[in-house]
Amino acid sequence: MIIRDASDSDAEAIAAIYAHHVLNGTASYDLEPPPSGFHRDKLRSVLEAGWPYLVAEQDGAVAGYAYATQIRPRAAYRFTAEDSIYVHPDHLRRGIGRTLLSTLLERSAERGFRTMIAVIGGADPASIALHSALGFVEVGRLRRVGFKFGRWLDSVYMQRDLPGAAKV
Repeated sequence: MIIRDASDSDAEAIAAIYAHHVLNGTASYDLEPPPSGFHRDKLRSVLEAGWPYLVAEQDGAVAGYAYATQIRPRAAYRFTAEDSIYVHPDHLRRGIGRTLLSTLLERSAERGFRTMIAVIGGADPASIALHSALGFVEVGRLRRVGFKFGRWLDSVYMQRDLPGAAKV
């Protein structure tokens, strides 16, 4: 497995991975998958901002992706990131998510972020376990804020300091 910076040529694979999770899971509260152009634009905006956008490549194919964005656009939030991470359904439970998230934490710290927030849609147990294993702790829960697949869903907020986080 190779972890590398994402590029425009990854947009189709990223769109397909995300579409699977939109249509089959509750990690995303999207109800319809956006087109690959959306993902290409998102990728460009993340990279142009100087934030990390990574893909895990296995046997020449994109097996997962992760990126970090500033949690809110206001300047005072400039040291706090939110992560997004999705793994191809054929590559789940193989350590790809853990490797992506570990690398994302390091790269986010290198780019000046000091805290990472995870907003876990549907209170997904696998995502909570992944984040917990990498030092995140639950800091809040929004109850019944998403409605998908005929049921109300919670969003769990988790947080951790990044490597080398210093007081400003």
